[in-house]
Parts: sequence; C-alpha cells; structure tokens
Amino acid sequence: MRRYEDIPSWWFYILLAVTLAASLILCIFLNDQVQMPWWGLIFASVISFTFTLPISIITATTNQTPGLNIITEYVMGIIYPGRPIANVCFKTYGYMSMAQAVSFLSDFKLGHYMKIPPRSMFIVQFLGTIIAGTVNIAVAWWLLTSITNICQDDLLPPDSPWTCPGDRVFFDASVIWGLVGPKRIFGSLGNYSSMNWFFLGGAIGPVLVWFLHKAFPKQSWIPLINLPVLLGATGAMPPATPLNYNAWIIIGTIFNFFVFRYRKIWWQRYNYILSAALDAGVAFMAVGLYFTLGMEEKGIDWWGTSGEHCKLATCPTAKGIRVDGCPIY
Repeated sequence: MRRYEDIPSWWFYILLAVTLAASLILCIFLNDQVQMPWWGLIFASVISFTFTLPISIITATTNQTPGLNIITEYVMGIIYPGRPIANVCFKTYGYMSMAQAVSFLSDFKLGHYMKIPPRSMFIVQFLGTIIAGTVNIAVAWWLLTSITNICQDDLLPPDSPWTCPGDRVFFDASVIWGLVGPKRIFGSLGNYSSMNWFFLGGAIGPVLVWFLHKAFPKQSWIPLINLPVLLGATGAMPPATPLNYNAWIIIGTIFNFFVFRYRKIWWQRYNYILSAALDAGVAFMAVGLYFTLGMEEKGIDWWGTSGEHCKLATCPTAKGIRVDGCPIY
C-alpha cells in the first residue's frame, strides 16, 4: 500500500465544508419545512464528531456499532419539543452521519486488505454515495406513488411485503421523541421516569467489569464480557425478527469461536472479507428475489409470514383506554 498515493487532507476538509454549508442553508432558508434551527445542526455535528472515534473503536473490536439514535432523539426532544421533523433531522445529522463515517472507515479497511488505492476508494465512495442517495429517493418516491396502501398495515393483506417495519420504527420514533416529547414519557410528566437510571447503569457497567477483571485476573472469561455488544444488539430488535438473531448467533459461533480457535490463520486472512461477502450476498439476494418473485407476486405462505398471531399485541397499555377485545389497565 505504500506504493499508492495517500488521500490529501484537504479533500476531506472541502467535503466537510461543502456539506456543512449546504446543511446550514437548508436549516436557515427552509426552516419552515425542516423545523431545525442552525444551532441544532452545530450541536448535532459536535455530537457526531465526539462519538465517531470511540464508537469506531468498539466497531473495530466487536463488529457491533452502538447507535446514537436514542441519545440524539432524547436530547433534541428535551431541548426542542413538539417538532418531530426537527427531531428527525437532528438524529440524521447527529447519529447517521456518525454511522456513515464508521461505515466509510470500515470500507477503507476492507480496501486496505484488498490492496485498493486509497484515492480510488475515496472517489468510488463519494460517487457511490451520490448515486445511492439519488436512486434511494427516486425508488422510495416511486414506491409511495405506485403501491396502494403501502406501509398501512390495517389496509394491506396479511401476507403483504409492503409493511415497512423499519420505516414504521423511524416514524414512531419521530412521534414519541419529537411530537410527544421525552418529558411526557420519561420525564416529570410521564410514567417511566425511573428508566433514566439505566443511563447511569450503562455508564457504570464497563467500570464494574474492569474492577472484576482486576480483582480476579486469573478468570479468563471476565475480559470477554462486552457490554456494548450485549446491550447494543438489542437496538436492532424493533425492525428485526428472531430469524435474524438466529442467523447471527449461528454464523458468529462458527466463525468467531470454532474457526477462530482451530483455524486461526484462515480466520485472520479471510474472516473480515467473509463478513463483507455475506453482507453483499444479502443485498444481491434481496434484489434478485424482488425481480424474480416479488414482481410476479409469488411467495411462501406459512406461519411465519401470516402476520401477528397474538391478538393482544396491538392493545393499548395506558390506563383507562377502552378498546373492544382488549383488557383495561
């Protein structure tokens, strides 16, 4: 890799300046639509910049990327309540920009392993981001205007693939944190203020593991306790299904335990590339299944695709709310 020219720092500086300037223009001149003031953009950028390095270290050592989505939504909901679009924009700049930076570094790491010139990697990443963003918006707009009742569970058939679980979680988060506000849920006006103690528990947890390791240095299993992995993995539970976790556990156990222990040279050389190949395979398979089966309206009808089997899953839990067929709390 020393034979290749390194990326000039001013490439990054110019890209940062242009994106910040465009974002400031958006917040100032289109504030009636985005709802977020200019200082919210600066604050979100500071949060993203502060957390990029420690979360990159966690990602590099555990292959798990803890999200700042709850923190950014919570903070903006406290500071600027009643504005869901502003909350979403703040989360985008404070959390997703950090996540994209970590993904950018991860791709550079893969490119380093594959001996790809750094400047070529930068250019491909830059162009790929522009193309992917444009195509993503175009496809999303096309789906919203061409599929009837998309993302509306009560109007779609039970086996419809257009339920939008990930987008629904994003929308629900904007309502909970931005419109209703954390003060009415986790603050003085809500019923779940005791949940805030878990922030303190999350901060103390790694310190306790460190003290246990120092107190019992001969116990080799204590350093293996990784709270960011144990707690951060639950962040994907709302849109994911049990099948996702089963696949992660099986693949992770095989390659990060058995192969790591008994075929370490193979693991050192190919495991990271295997991870990228599995991600790419899922993406290509999703596209292939859509064009081969989805457009032909062919699918598999079994228990796992026939909707929610618990009749009480959609019942409200707030006190005094009456709904036919649901218990009253």
